[in-house]
Amino acid sequence: MKAVRFDDYGGIEVLEVRDVARPEPGPDQVLVAVRAAGINIGEAKIREGLVREIFPATFPSGEGSDLAGVVKQIGAKVRGVAVGDEVIGYTDNRASHAEYVLVERANLTAKPLEIPWEVAGALFVAGVTGVGAVRAVAPTAGEAVVIAGAGGGVGVFAVQLALRTGARVIALASDRHHAWLRERGAIPVAYGDGVTERIAGAAEEIPVASFIDLVGSGYVELAIELGIARDRINTTVDFPSAAKYGVKSEGGAAAASAATLADLAEAIAAGNLVVPVQRTYPLEDVRAAFSELEAGHVAGKIVLTP
Repeated sequence: MKAVRFDDYGGIEVLEVRDVARPEPGPDQVLVAVRAAGINIGEAKIREGLVREIFPATFPSGEGSDLAGVVKQIGAKVRGVAVGDEVIGYTDNRASHAEYVLVERANLTAKPLEIPWEVAGALFVAGVTGVGAVRAVAPTAGEAVVIAGAGGGVGVFAVQLALRTGARVIALASDRHHAWLRERGAIPVAYGDGVTERIAGAAEEIPVASFIDLVGSGYVELAIELGIARDRINTTVDFPSAAKYGVKSEGGAAAASAATLADLAEAIAAGNLVVPVQRTYPLEDVRAAFSELEAGHVAGKIVLTP
């Protein structure tokens, strides 16, 4: 089978698509033929060695957590899944950027027929991070929540999930994302000088009570300057500031489960959650896919289609 591998830390040039042995499922595992697998900026950081103290790579390394596909083979103890089933899931073994992947049975849920493969394959990392980030600050009706990075892969989930709480969502994003955010019901606000005043104007008389930082670069400090209580500020990226100021740093780990995936899939199938996919790439074009992702102008998700 074909799978993405890299032998050392580095840029996109270290990524290769190689022929490797197709794995056999253990007793509680399922072999999935991958139809779609999202890519995420965290995978680029792991590949570059930027987070090696927290997430070291063992070489040769695979990559990828998100996946959707068709069950090819099941382990002896697996129940509730059959060969041929269409599933959404995730792996913790950096292995989904491949034609086949082993997945723990507990990490799979059924794929609704209404959901396109590329959307199903883009759910896990960004979706559960969005769920965890929104839960961490608990927005409610009658108050405003600010989301920095609202147009990115996690942001598109966080914005819509926050809107479902009834809160006013002030979405910090580049101008190119504003129309989409406005269509969802958020109030888009541009970055840059004067952002504090623009946030106040978007909030009107509603208290700005919580803040989700998906960017870093000083947004934790901005949230504190806005007078937001520190237990209602959450960053998924700026861990030094979280430690310094005592704010939250919850994300995907706080919500990672097949049950969360099932909830997200149900919302998408019902038309209550929209997942924009900017582009799909065949597996052999993995370098081009990450090149686009790392350029930083992505609206939604980029997905590999093995």
